[in-house]
Amino acid sequence: MSSKATILIVDDEETIRFSIKEFLSGSGYDVVVAGTSEQALEKINEFLPDLVLLDLRLPNMGGIELLEKVKTKDPNALIIVMTGYGSIDSAVEAMKTGAYDYLEKPFKTEHLKLVVEKALSTQALRREVLELRAQQCTFDGEHGDVIIGNSYQMKAIYNLIKQVAKSPSTTVLIQGESGTGKELVARAVHHLSSRKNGRFVDINCAALTESLLEAELFGYEKGSFTGAITTGKPGLFEVADKGTIFLDEIGEMGVTLQAKLLRILQERQFKRVGGINDIKIDVRVIASTNRNLEEEVESGNFRKDLYYRLKVLPIYIPPLRDRKDDIMLLVKHFVHKYNNEFNKNVYHIPAETEKILLEYKWPGNIRELKNVIERAVLIAGNSVLHPELGVTINSEKECIVNMNVANDKDNKGEDNETRNVRSLASIEKQHIQKVLNETSWRRTEAARILGINRTTLYNKIKEYGLCPL
Repeated sequence: MSSKATILIVDDEETIRFSIKEFLSGSGYDVVVAGTSEQALEKINEFLPDLVLLDLRLPNMGGIELLEKVKTKDPNALIIVMTGYGSIDSAVEAMKTGAYDYLEKPFKTEHLKLVVEKALSTQALRREVLELRAQQCTFDGEHGDVIIGNSYQMKAIYNLIKQVAKSPSTTVLIQGESGTGKELVARAVHHLSSRKNGRFVDINCAALTESLLEAELFGYEKGSFTGAITTGKPGLFEVADKGTIFLDEIGEMGVTLQAKLLRILQERQFKRVGGINDIKIDVRVIASTNRNLEEEVESGNFRKDLYYRLKVLPIYIPPLRDRKDDIMLLVKHFVHKYNNEFNKNVYHIPAETEKILLEYKWPGNIRELKNVIERAVLIAGNSVLHPELGVTINSEKECIVNMNVANDKDNKGEDNETRNVRSLASIEKQHIQKVLNETSWRRTEAARILGINRTTLYNKIKEYGLCPL
């Protein structure tokens, strides 16, 4: 925290302005004072203070109105309101309007110091995140989507996204491990292209059975199957007309549907399920996969002609372990995000915590990092992102190791009482992970071996947070 942070004090009582200024100046801050809202606005037009201490009871223009005007000028302005005894309702209203915190008069200087230090530490983290994001490749979508990365790999990807966006009809294939941000890249391509005013429609090909996936993608006519007796339904390709359709986990699509998708890419038209009329569409197709599709082609699980149709403009996203320059940038971004979401004030990341975060391999990539930071901020009891989060990071790995050890004991005749200590959930999780690994994460094959449908398997993968090992 800079000792030269600038604080603006707005209070119509001269004695209060003077006493607060004397104390904060003595603590190393640059302090500016204003006795009215009008004077405060003049000061803010001259410079943006790091912190505003604002009395809610001001003549002419009240504190709430001034707060709104300051927030309009600078949405990131940090404001602590000061309110008299018994005026808590006004303080609550101010907090809803965007105030960071409040002080109830009269307050002790020790309490004032703590609140100011806490606020400025939060503001320092916020500004660091904003400055870092301004210096590196960032994409902000209309729904708050963000791609963050300062590594040379991410800079190259962002340049590629901009080039790909210039060709609004060319098919794109995004490859990378689970959790690397493939959907965000797809949204960036859409948002930066001439199709940005059209719909962005996404579907996970692994989440539905083949018949349901076909009905969702291509739609169906009235009476084409049980459940379609009263009416038909347009498919997602129709919904995405003039826009973009994102086919997530395309490697899980069955060969029959692959043939129908190939026709769309070749002819830009298709028939609904049970239909006889061709429907013409104008849509960009973006597909993603965490598989090696060349190996899938060789094994007969994926059509070669479709593969080459999809791989016109390929984008590969490297795993997080291969771009460690991005880890702390992402950590600070997520800390800032969850500070706001959970009303927390975590701003200090000790060297020990940073070492843990940088040395971990992140098999679940950005998704795993995001979940770890969310949990760490949520349970934080103070301003420190504690090194104990390393226990959280390692828990899944240790669980798998411990369960494998238990299996070895089972094979050597471990008694029933010891085996029964493990929960059914842990046994199910381990078994599903084992089958997925043995089938190279081919979900259709894994679901068949497990005796469940692909939708159930997909839900179990999400429930247990499974990822390729």
